[in-house]
Amino acid sequence: MNTALPLQVALVEDDPPLRYATLQALRLEGVEVIAFPDARAALGWLDADYPGVVVSDVRMPGMDGIAFFAALREIDADLPVILTTGHGDIAMAVDAMKNGAADFLTKPYASADLIRAVRGASERRALALENRRLRAEAGRSAGSAIPGTSPAAERLRAVIEGVARSEIDVVLTGPHGTGKSHAAQAIHDLSPRRARPFIAVDAGVLAHEDAELLLFGRDPAAGAAGGGLSRTGLVERANGGTLFLDAIAAASPVLTARLLALVETRQVLPIGASHARRLNLRIIIARLGDDAGQRDPLWHRLGAVQIAFPALSERREDVPEIFRLFVSRHARALDLPAPAIGEAQWSHVLSHDWPGNLHELSGYARAFVLGLDPAGVQPHAMAGQRPLQQIVAEFERTVLEDALRQCGGDVARLQAMLQTPRKTIYDKLAKYDLKPSRYR
Repeated sequence: MNTALPLQVALVEDDPPLRYATLQALRLEGVEVIAFPDARAALGWLDADYPGVVVSDVRMPGMDGIAFFAALREIDADLPVILTTGHGDIAMAVDAMKNGAADFLTKPYASADLIRAVRGASERRALALENRRLRAEAGRSAGSAIPGTSPAAERLRAVIEGVARSEIDVVLTGPHGTGKSHAAQAIHDLSPRRARPFIAVDAGVLAHEDAELLLFGRDPAAGAAGGGLSRTGLVERANGGTLFLDAIAAASPVLTARLLALVETRQVLPIGASHARRLNLRIIIARLGDDAGQRDPLWHRLGAVQIAFPALSERREDVPEIFRLFVSRHARALDLPAPAIGEAQWSHVLSHDWPGNLHELSGYARAFVLGLDPAGVQPHAMAGQRPLQQIVAEFERTVLEDALRQCGGDVARLQAMLQTPRKTIYDKLAKYDLKPSRYR
């Protein structure tokens, strides 16, 4: 059974008899058609999400087909447009095709030729929309792993998206709590292996007394002989997908040696097995930036891309946005309303150094949602070790960001809300690189 969606066409034709005849010919072929008598009516209806094809006459009163095509390019450059022309307009249609039109048909044209052109353009439209959807998902996945608008956050997202498309192994370095595990998941989710397993091995597994069994499994023959059960190890479960080794410094020397062999050979030897099994793995390793090389010998054996994650104190401009994100997430998870963030909370968020990075900030956001706000009983934590001018500037930026969100990026409303002269508003927005368009 064919489950493909029906073809969709927006037909623009000013000649009523021809418009009706073309509409009927398309519908007889199972095409969903919406017809318009002129270009301006169609422009009021079409948008960048339209999944179909536009078929338009060139010679029309008011806005002609060429101007209509140019307007559609402004709406969505990927929207396919098929132009129908008289003999005198062929040169004009050819120029339009050079500028991106999908096709043109010379009148009078056969219905079969129109259907063929529509089918080809529809396939290209479906592919363009699917690629757009995948890019949007990629952006959301990377954005969720690395929230923030600082240059460091944007650079990390770009690197993650680029690395994910390849098959190369990856080493993530940085202090504890900087988002390395979320980045590993994002790399897998954005990769060609996204439909295959993502297996994370953390310090709890590596330091477990049965770590070798958990990782490498037990061969069925060995299980029967030793009275134990056969077991597929975590490493083998990742076959075809991604194996993420987190905090590998926790592994014992014996286990480290076995992991080194896995990294170099991509083979696993379950307990009691007579032959190693070859695996198809992408390996991602996370390590603390200050781990000594002798305690963490795996990463340099990979020949991998290395991505360094900065501490939260090195991208302080992202802290307000991340805090808002954590408050929203915890409120949803706890089924509680997100409380208003007051001056005391912002003072704490902006002045504290967050040595625990994202983990610590997330914990504070959860306590705040639950009404267990430690900032109210720790005024000494607000002092910090930074100049007052810097703390005030960060607070001012946060106030502007909150107001921009409430105003939807409308500068006139922002000026009225903050009761501040328009020139001062623009000076402040420029100072903190806050673009109102981001909040509309």
